[in-house]
Amino acid sequence: MSSYATTLLLLPLASAAIIALFLRRMGGLASAVSVLAAAGVAALGLWLALGGARFERAQEWLRLGNFAISLGIKFDDLAALMLCVVGIVGLCVHVFSLGYMHDDGARARYFGGLSIFMFSMLGIVFADNLFMMFIFWELVGFSSWLLINHWHEKQSASDAAKKAFIVNRVGDFGFLLGIVMCQWLNGTVNLTALGQHHVLSTAIPLLLFCGAVGKSAQLPLQVWLPDAMEGPTPVSALIHAATMVAAGIYMLCRIHVLMGPEALNVIMWVGTATALYAALGAITQSDIKKVLAYSTLSQLGYMVAAFGLGSLNVTHEMGGTTHTMPVAAGVGAAMFHLTTHAFFKALLFLGSGSVILACHHEQDIFKMGGLAKKLPVTFATFTIGVAAIIGVPFLAGFFSKDAILYLAFANNSAVFAGLAFTAVLTAFYMVRLWKLVFLGAARGEGADHAHESGLAMLSPLVLLALLSVVGGYGWLYANVLHGAFADVLSLVPEAQGAAHTIILATSLGVMVLGAGGALALYASAPADSLAEKSPGLFGALGALRASFDRVYDYYVAKVQQRFAMLVNFLEQIFLAGVIIRGLAGLVGLFGLGARALHVGNVNAYVYWFLLGLVALWAFATGALSF
Repeated sequence: MSSYATTLLLLPLASAAIIALFLRRMGGLASAVSVLAAAGVAALGLWLALGGARFERAQEWLRLGNFAISLGIKFDDLAALMLCVVGIVGLCVHVFSLGYMHDDGARARYFGGLSIFMFSMLGIVFADNLFMMFIFWELVGFSSWLLINHWHEKQSASDAAKKAFIVNRVGDFGFLLGIVMCQWLNGTVNLTALGQHHVLSTAIPLLLFCGAVGKSAQLPLQVWLPDAMEGPTPVSALIHAATMVAAGIYMLCRIHVLMGPEALNVIMWVGTATALYAALGAITQSDIKKVLAYSTLSQLGYMVAAFGLGSLNVTHEMGGTTHTMPVAAGVGAAMFHLTTHAFFKALLFLGSGSVILACHHEQDIFKMGGLAKKLPVTFATFTIGVAAIIGVPFLAGFFSKDAILYLAFANNSAVFAGLAFTAVLTAFYMVRLWKLVFLGAARGEGADHAHESGLAMLSPLVLLALLSVVGGYGWLYANVLHGAFADVLSLVPEAQGAAHTIILATSLGVMVLGAGGALALYASAPADSLAEKSPGLFGALGALRASFDRVYDYYVAKVQQRFAMLVNFLEQIFLAGVIIRGLAGLVGLFGLGARALHVGNVNAYVYWFLLGLVALWAFATGALSF
C-alpha cells in the first residue's frame, strides 16, 4: 500500500516534469497530461482511502551527526479524508480549466503549475513528520505564487503574487521556529512519536500556529488572500478556497496532541475574530471573486475557532444533562466543515468562473443581473452552493456549521454570539451576491450577451453541487463509504435534547434574518443600496477592511524602509568603509613597504642583512626585548 501511496504522490510531479521538459509549447497535450494525472490521483486516492488499509512508512533522507531528517508517509483516517478532498476538488478544477483556459496562450505553464501544486499538497497530506511537512509547505507556497502570477504581464497580478509570497513567509518563519523548538525539547518531530510522548509547551503550538495563520489567512496575515484573486478563477477554486488555505487547518489537526489550554484559547479567539472581520469585509465588495474570497476567510475562521473550542474539554449542563466535549472534538468539527466547505466553496468559485467567462470577463456584480435564464445550469448549481454556505437545512453546510455552533454554545457563549452574528452576515452577503448576479434585469453589456458554458465547465459544477447536498449526511460516510473516516468524523459533536433545539433555532433564525435583510435591501439594485442608504456604515466597513493594508503600508514605508536605509548607511560607512577599506589600506601600505625592500640591488640586500644581524645580536644579549 505504501508503494501505491508513493506512486500517487509522484504522479503529478511526473506530469509537471513532462510538461516543463517537452510540452511547453503544446498547450493541448500539456492539459491532457495534467488532467490524466489529476484523474489518476483522484482514482487512486479514493481507492486508498476507501480500501481500509492504514499504514506508516519512513525512510531516512539526511543525517548530520545525531540529527536525522526522514521522509515518510503517515496514512490514517485524517490523511485519507484530506486526500479525498484534494483529489476530488483537484480533478474538478483540472476539468473546468480545460474550458476556462482553452484560449490562453500559456496553457502549458498553467497546467504544469497545477500539477506541481497537486504534488506539493499531497506531500503535506502524507507527511509523517513536521520537517517533511515544512518542505512541502514551502513548495505549496511556491506553486501558489506561480499560479497567482500566471498573467504576469498584469502589474496587479505580479504584485498580488509577491504579496502572497512575502506574507506567507512571515507565518512560515514562526512555523519553522516551532519545528526547531519541538525537535530541541522533544528530540523528534515525528507525528506518531509526539502523540505518544511530548513536552507540554505553550510556545511550540503557538509558533506552529503561525504557519496556519499565514497559509489559512487568519488575522493579522489575511491581507494576501483577497488580492490573490488576480489569478485565474480555477486557481482561486483550487488553491484559495478548497485545498491550500485548508492546509493550515489540516496541520493544526495533525498536531492537536501538542495543544495546551492557553494555546487553544488564543487559537479560538483568532479564528472568531477572523470570521467576524472577513464577514464584515464581504458586505462592501462588488467584485464577485473578492466576495467569495472574504467568505473563504470567514469560513476558515470558523474552522480555526472550532479547533480551539472543541479541544477545551469543558463540561456543560444543558437541560438537566451533563455534556462533556471530548478532547479532540475540535478536530472532528474542523475537518467536517473543511470537507463540506471544500465542496460548496469550490462550486461557488467555479460557478463564478462560468459567470465571468459568460459575461466576457466582467467581475462587477452591479454590472450583471438577469443571468438565471441565460445560464440555467450555472444558476441552479450556484444556488445550491449559496444555500449550502448559508446553512439551508438538509444541505452539507447546515450540518457542519451546526456542529461548530454547538461547540461554541457548549464552551464559550461570547464566541457563540460572535459566530452566530457571523452566520447572519454570511447569509446577507451571499444572498446579496446571488440576487445581484442572477435575478432582475441585465445591467451590463456582458450580462446582456451572456451564454452558458460548455460541458467541460458544467460537469464539475454538477458533481460539486451533488456533493454539496449529500456531503453532510452521516449515512454517506458510514454506509456508502463504509466508515472509512470514522476516526475523524466520529469526533464530530452532535447537539442533543434542549441544545439541539437551541442550535436549530439559531441556525434557522440567523439564516432567515441575513437572507431576508439582503432581499429587502437589494429589492432594486442598479447601485449598492447599502452605500446609498447608510453611507456612514458603508464607509466604516470599507475602512475596516482596508485598515490592515494601510497599517502594513505605513510600517513598510515609514519604519522598515527607514531602518533599511540606516542599516545601509552604517554598512557603507563602517563595514565597507572603515573595516574593509581601512584594513585594505593598511595592508596596501604594508605591501608598498615590502615591495620597496625588493629593489634587486645586492648592496641594499647587504645593508638589510647587516641590520638583521645587529637586531639578532641585540635580542640575544638582552639589549632588545619584546
